[in-house]
Amino acid sequence: MTPNAASTPTSRRSFLASTAVATAAVAGGMPLLAACGGSGGGSREGTTSGKDAEKILPAYVAGSVVTPDIPAKNGSAAGFTGKLDLADLKTSVPKKLGKGGRVSVMSPFWGSPPKNDNAYYRAMNDLTGVDVRWRNQDGNTYDQKLGAVLASSDIPDVVVVPGWNMSGKIPSAVIGKFADLGPYLSGDAVKEYPNLAAIPTDAWQRSIFGGKLRGLPMPSSYVTGIVPLYRKDVFDKEGYEVPTSADEFMALAKDATSARAKRWACLDMKWTAFNAFGVLSGEEKSLGWNMTDGKLIYRIETEEYLEALEWTRKLFAAGVVHPDAGLGKSQATDPGPKFAKGEFLIYNQDLSQWWSRTAEQAAQNPEFEIWGMDIFGHDGGDPTLWAKNPAGIFAFVNKKASEAVVRDVLAVANVTAAPYGTKEYMLTNYGVEGTHYTVKDGVPVKTEQGNIDVMNAFVMIASPAPTIAHPDFPEVARGQVEWQQRMGAFTKKSSFYGMQITEPARYANLSNDFEQLEDDIVRGRRKIGDMQQAVSNWKRKGGDELRDWYKKILDENGSAN
Repeated sequence: MTPNAASTPTSRRSFLASTAVATAAVAGGMPLLAACGGSGGGSREGTTSGKDAEKILPAYVAGSVVTPDIPAKNGSAAGFTGKLDLADLKTSVPKKLGKGGRVSVMSPFWGSPPKNDNAYYRAMNDLTGVDVRWRNQDGNTYDQKLGAVLASSDIPDVVVVPGWNMSGKIPSAVIGKFADLGPYLSGDAVKEYPNLAAIPTDAWQRSIFGGKLRGLPMPSSYVTGIVPLYRKDVFDKEGYEVPTSADEFMALAKDATSARAKRWACLDMKWTAFNAFGVLSGEEKSLGWNMTDGKLIYRIETEEYLEALEWTRKLFAAGVVHPDAGLGKSQATDPGPKFAKGEFLIYNQDLSQWWSRTAEQAAQNPEFEIWGMDIFGHDGGDPTLWAKNPAGIFAFVNKKASEAVVRDVLAVANVTAAPYGTKEYMLTNYGVEGTHYTVKDGVPVKTEQGNIDVMNAFVMIASPAPTIAHPDFPEVARGQVEWQQRMGAFTKKSSFYGMQITEPARYANLSNDFEQLEDDIVRGRRKIGDMQQAVSNWKRKGGDELRDWYKKILDENGSAN
């Protein structure tokens, strides 16, 4: 978590954006379908839909300890816009549920892990009543360590698995090596852990692997996290209107660009184009499939996909895109400094950068104002947006763990899932007051020790419903939540939304070359016809077989929409 910011990072892109780290994904491995029914063997053991899921899922009981300033709506996070008053913090865990046992946890970590006896870990262990011992692993090579540990006989009591590592043999290991938490959490059983009961049902459904509730989730908003961010201060000064169609965006871009003055309208807007033209989500492969007019269609087969690429190509061809993006640098390097200098006025990136850019410039550039542009329908009408998955990082309990260990893990999770505005949330996310953070004018600021000790550890075990709170910039928090709510009103769920699916290994590399081809097309190095040919090749090399594979899942388990 970042100092002065309270949010729940849950997809790889948002998690990396909020922690400023990078990691690699697992490739290859055994074929497996997790949480949606078997492939080949005809097993329905892993269904996540219908009556089978209802028997597994925890009851939902909304939390009442804290009331957000902006309640969640249309899939948005809940928002808090007030200053922080430590004296007014609520208590969501009135008594320790832990019984004093020792629990080992393996989790990815970016940076230098603190010592296990640091003040933050000690305080959390005292609050939960559990002696948690961390086996932090380098997040940049976590996939390798994860595979090795899960293949061994020395598996910690708890293992955190990010969704971007859920490939190859990992989902199979999840089913084979980790415990069914259903006896402790399904139905009304979860009420013993009120903060876990307040986690949205969609996030729990995403935590079903092999027909059992195995994961403790980190929930996220299902609204797209990619925002067209723009320099509102420049727009106001120049009298620019926020565009409401693809044509208006192009006209604005041409008007705002002056190569002589070293100012361009934007960076590569491909991600926004996909949203503006209603292209199915590319965040996870399963989300790219949807039943349309009685046929199962993949995102790259649609006219909208080609139209989005063509529009983005026209932006490059018109010379309104910053030269860095033309060289492919816009996503590889930090765009912040040149954005702050005004070299370009619009770029698309994760929602978290709305706050981080504001915080970066607050002291040295007080006139700087970044804001989020509403996604427009390409024709000037309402956009058609597609939901991303409602949870992306999971903690699992060793199948060999005793009931006492499982109960202690759930005691910890019930604390780490406490909502913003509680004492448990502050300790989990900020540490010990005075040691790890101070509060000035209602704004918590991490100390040097806080930035060492209070990193991505306990937040990985379980998290509350998605929350956005920036006491230092409450107007940004409000803007972020209200943007999500407006965009959420236009968001649809595709056929496999919320399902935990891993494709068979024989299809693992089928779509690997499309992103590079997209980038080549929008930069004018390749043609739209090349994409049409690539789609034909994709169908011939396995795309049509993969369609049949997904269709079988749909027939067995039903659609999410």
